[in-house]
Amino acid sequence: MQCSSDERVEALDAHLWTYRDDSFLPHGTYRQQEAAAQPVLITVGEDNPNASNVRFLVDGAALPENAVDYERIVLIFDGNDEEAVAAARGYWMAVKERGLEATYWQPDDQGRWVKKG
Repeated sequence: MQCSSDERVEALDAHLWTYRDDSFLPHGTYRQQEAAAQPVLITVGEDNPNASNVRFLVDGAALPENAVDYERIVLIFDGNDEEAVAAARGYWMAVKERGLEATYWQPDDQGRWVKKG
């Protein structure tokens, strides 16, 4: 999971440790010596020490130069934030320009995720 700032890394790390006792998600941050052993790694950089094949981009984190090396890249953004939506459209164009497949998912009225594009 790639964030755009160290503050967001810290916030997500803390949230994943404390959200709910019955829903723990094993994870670590790029600052830890054992980063390469983490099943979920929260970072601000484009490196991939845990050899992940899926990358989540949060809060405007940049599309990595090596995007083709991943099976999937998931961009998470707030669909109610006009700036975030505009930035997501920019990602969409960048992905298409690189010749990569892009899809868009949005929750429906029942909260289920539905493929839009």
